[in-house]
Amino acid sequence: MLLLDDRRLLGALDELAAIGAIEGGGCARLALTDEDKVGRDLVVGWMKALGLDVRIDAIGNVIGLRAGREDLAPVMTGSHIDTVRTGGRYDGNYGVLAGLEVVRALNEAKITTRRPIAVAFFTNEEGARFQPDMMGSLVYAGGIGLNEAYAAVDKEGASVGDELRRIGYLGPVTPGVLKPHAFVELHIEQGPILDEEKVQIGVVESVQGISWIEYTVTGVSNHAGTTPMRLRRDAGYLAASVNLFARKLAWEMGGNQVATVGALALRPNLINVVPNRAVFTVDLRNTDEAKLKEAEARVAAYIAEVMKAERVEVEANVLARFEPVIFDGGLVDRVEHHAKALSLSTRRMPSGAGHDAQMMQRLCPTAMIFVPSVEGLSHNVKEHTEPADLAAGAQVLANLMLELAEE
Repeated sequence: MLLLDDRRLLGALDELAAIGAIEGGGCARLALTDEDKVGRDLVVGWMKALGLDVRIDAIGNVIGLRAGREDLAPVMTGSHIDTVRTGGRYDGNYGVLAGLEVVRALNEAKITTRRPIAVAFFTNEEGARFQPDMMGSLVYAGGIGLNEAYAAVDKEGASVGDELRRIGYLGPVTPGVLKPHAFVELHIEQGPILDEEKVQIGVVESVQGISWIEYTVTGVSNHAGTTPMRLRRDAGYLAASVNLFARKLAWEMGGNQVATVGALALRPNLINVVPNRAVFTVDLRNTDEAKLKEAEARVAAYIAEVMKAERVEVEANVLARFEPVIFDGGLVDRVEHHAKALSLSTRRMPSGAGHDAQMMQRLCPTAMIFVPSVEGLSHNVKEHTEPADLAAGAQVLANLMLELAEE
């Protein structure tokens, strides 16, 4: 068995977390910012120190390739190193750095696998600055073109293409030219199930479909004291009512349906003025595409009803839309096998969050390994996974990759 150095992995996580560090132990390294560049430079430096052939593609995805005995399709692992504004130190970073620790262990053991091994980190997985999320892996898998990705802008009007050039990560390689034999992503769960049930390894079978829509509501500003309720055209009322409706809808549909109004801005945002503009987002997710479409349709119908009654106008902008993904059954079984071979407890489960792995499933057999998140916290500075769980997940990854790389 290939033995990893747990302390070295933890040290690398700490070092990367220091870049963009924020109060409380978290990180803010939004995609293609100066902080992201520094983080990228650090990880690329580690890749080169390990003797990897580092390739940067035209959307800024970075792949470190370790040669095999034969020139075959590589076994790839990885994730992302960008974060949300209130991110933790494990989300994404753990999967990338665990992959590098597998390479270190192979180097120290002087093992050359039959197939090459690749460790990747993908651009703008979070979607916190640019939409859609999982942009780098989506481009890699052929889901959107480079020009469409380059044209995405943040709230200040900066584009992906310009920011890639500015930080020096618009690479020469065509995205997706390196097609893996298999892709395995190791990640923290970002939810409470494994921690609550005291299970060590999540065997991820699928990823929920995601629907992100931003709504802009236009009403009429008026005095909050003198305008009768029957004469109001209140943009804020529609936004608030959709928030309540979406939550009730998720409860009513049950199962894996979830709904969130996560961003909301009112104008003029004054205590004594009826809002004339509201911009808000609706995030719907389900493991069943038909049910996800049902949820989308019901939200749209409700908005149309309130829009008519309140005499406001609504414009919808789709930020991201991905169907549910089912991972390769054989590879999922092998994740479970290797976890059980290490006497680790397992649970088969879907992922509630989106991941680069769901895009890579378009190209090759793909699976994910989850480890517990304490109290289910993620996208939170208090995000934490116990060192023993980090080590266990990395060991499952190492054993599976070594097996795949000898095929």
